[in-house]
Amino acid sequence: MNTLFDLSGKTVVAIGGNSVLGASMAKGLAAHGAKVAIVGRNLEKAKAVVNEIQEVGGEAKAFQADVVSRDQLEKAAADIEAWNGGFDILLNAPGKNSTTPFFELEMDEWDDIMDVNLKGIVVTCQVFAKKMIEQKRTGSIINISSVSSTTPLSKVFTYSVSKAGLNSVTQFLAREFAPEGIRVNAIIPGFFPAEQNRKILSEERTASIMNHTPMKRFGDPDELQGAAVFLASDKASSFVTGTTIRVDGGFGSMTI
Repeated sequence: MNTLFDLSGKTVVAIGGNSVLGASMAKGLAAHGAKVAIVGRNLEKAKAVVNEIQEVGGEAKAFQADVVSRDQLEKAAADIEAWNGGFDILLNAPGKNSTTPFFELEMDEWDDIMDVNLKGIVVTCQVFAKKMIEQKRTGSIINISSVSSTTPLSKVFTYSVSKAGLNSVTQFLAREFAPEGIRVNAIIPGFFPAEQNRKILSEERTASIMNHTPMKRFGDPDELQGAAVFLASDKASSFVTGTTIRVDGGFGSMTI
């Protein structure tokens, strides 16, 4: 049991690891022994997360890449290989949201959100999983989905559609990569107030969320660490692939 969640000797690539949720999960993985490559569009924010990991004795390094750019992802992958030889765990945590009403939605905005939340994940998996397979490194891919992927939420139409697509991608890649020894799963967070969703958390909407959440509170980002470590560990979750794990305070269990 002492080694069940030990990630020593593993390297994590945390895409969007400079976001609130991504950073918390990256720090949790580092605390269990993994080396972590924090990859983000904003290099300074990525370096800040690296500093936090290093301050508590972890090993990490920051890399710059935008998920909408295959060239930048390819460069980041090459740089991470040069830093540490390869990688075993891919954490996909980028995200973009919008509150534009359906009939006001312009296709430029639709494309922008889809590029980050769905297309970007597909390209990221193409780049990093291909290298994992070439190096014959078994491992785990963890996609960060949303409660809106299974129960469409008001005010976030494009975001909900993109996350529903991500769930499908997760299942497809689980089937595709299983023969290569790579597991693919998704975490479905509930409501964790962060920069991208705080603007839609009005008093009325917050009350509605609480009424639909049995635990009657928002989640703390650190509460995602357990699920991330479980899915990253090839000992604890060795027979787990193609599934979604909810960390939502019971939101998904409520109907009326």
